[in-house]
Amino acid sequence: MATALSEEELDNEDYYSLLNVRREASSEELKAAYRRLCMLYHPDKHRDPELKSQAERLFNLVHQAYEVLSDPQTRAIYDIYGKRGLEMEGWEVVERRRTPAEIREEFERLQREREERRLQQRTNPKGTISVGVDATDLFDRYDEEYEDVSGSSFPQIEINKMHISQSIEAPLTATDTAILSGSLSTQNGNGGGSINFALRRVTSAKGWGELEFGAGDLQGPLLGLKLFRNLTPRCFVTTNCALQFSSRGIRPGLTTVLARNLDKNTVGYLQWRWGVQSAMNTSIVRDTKTSHFTVALQLGIPHSFALISYQHKFQDDDQTRVKGSLKAGFFGTVVEYGAERKISRHSVLGAAVSIGVPQGVSLKVKLNRASQTYFFPIHLTDQLLPSAVFYATVGPLVVYFAMHRLVIKPYLRAQKEKELEKQRENTASDILQKKQEAEAAVRLMQESVRRIVEAEESRMGLIIVNAWYGKFVNDQSRRSEKVKVIDVTVPLQCLVKDSKLLLTEASKAGLPGFYDPCVGEEKSLRVLYQFRGVLHQVTAPDSEALRIPKQSHRIDTDG
Repeated sequence: MATALSEEELDNEDYYSLLNVRREASSEELKAAYRRLCMLYHPDKHRDPELKSQAERLFNLVHQAYEVLSDPQTRAIYDIYGKRGLEMEGWEVVERRRTPAEIREEFERLQREREERRLQQRTNPKGTISVGVDATDLFDRYDEEYEDVSGSSFPQIEINKMHISQSIEAPLTATDTAILSGSLSTQNGNGGGSINFALRRVTSAKGWGELEFGAGDLQGPLLGLKLFRNLTPRCFVTTNCALQFSSRGIRPGLTTVLARNLDKNTVGYLQWRWGVQSAMNTSIVRDTKTSHFTVALQLGIPHSFALISYQHKFQDDDQTRVKGSLKAGFFGTVVEYGAERKISRHSVLGAAVSIGVPQGVSLKVKLNRASQTYFFPIHLTDQLLPSAVFYATVGPLVVYFAMHRLVIKPYLRAQKEKELEKQRENTASDILQKKQEAEAAVRLMQESVRRIVEAEESRMGLIIVNAWYGKFVNDQSRRSEKVKVIDVTVPLQCLVKDSKLLLTEASKAGLPGFYDPCVGEEKSLRVLYQFRGVLHQVTAPDSEALRIPKQSHRIDTDG
């Protein structure tokens, strides 16, 4: 499976991997690794002009890695910024006596400033499009009475309401943000719109305030004030005051919410709303890694109800969630169940079936694409018909699996291939240089490897028979994919010391004599080795640590 590479992975040398040391390596470990590679790459050890030139280049690379990692300040910069950080201007004015922790704090401060500047350039658009569909003619038809009427043989499906809203944010300073929003609505031939402007100011780390002005052709001008305040580390309050001006006069409204963290994953809410629809509401919300649970009770005019809902979160790549809820009150009873799933990097598709008395049966389809939401409530019937419930449940599943197999998967596969191809094009010159350096390193290792093998054979120690690094295809369903591996037998044997081979927790593409044969794809290392005259074999994922020899790697010759 393909994986995206970060800019740092594409641009930076991994100095830790080059020296084959842990990121927490001590100065003694760094010095030992450096000395060993210096003995291997020292230009004076090679008389051939071509080998001498290659050795000089690799020797300088190893020396550069050691210089960076052996100095506490440059090592701290490298750990935070990567190689690009070392090339940034301004570090020469940083006091040499600063500790790595202080350098990290300095970096985080600069990063916050850059983030604030970046946020000031963003508009953060958000939008919602809702299209209501009346499909009751599918199930509530009078076929016998109207079967002779022209055009009555096909069910009439109509769009009976539509709502569009959009908002943008414009950061003015680090604490002030302007928000412009608007909406248009229509239902059964009647419609209207509104526009709102709000100015939000963060007054402190504990609170913010927002002043809102609005105007519309249905409700008239609006003046509102929102306040948020952290009362304690576990408790906060929000207040929303509004004055709605209309031909009937001024209608004031007030909503206050008091919330408290009951434990790490649970929040309790108390809400009081006064105005046209006054109500008191209390709810408890528990959100964990695998579930989301809500229970709520509201007493109000004209609606009072009790609600309980549960959502289960599957720990899969598609972030699948299934949910169900029961809501009962003066308006009736509604049971709702549904699911949602991530269908691409920025898109989540969901569907829910709503069954209620007296509401009937409805199907709700929702697509979240980045910051845009598309919502399609489809009203199927005013009655509780088993056929409507069946089709509302099974229909979306059939359509989804068909679309996923025939459209979504091929599209995502094509997108991944396109991204991989772009990565390969962008890194082609770097990979070619790495390949040439790896081949040069292997040539320089030949004499050292010969001596290591002789020493290991004399004591029946560790001999690398074969080693391959790259992309292996073992799954029968992926046989059409191409195997992309390189032979790394010599580089691995060169790392053997005292009949042991230790590889750290880092990508092995940075090891001496290695390079990345398949940019952006999952890689592994497969080693066939001999220890005490017995064959062993192991396959290790790219970034996992590896220790050889191990009894568990032994090949069962009896089998």
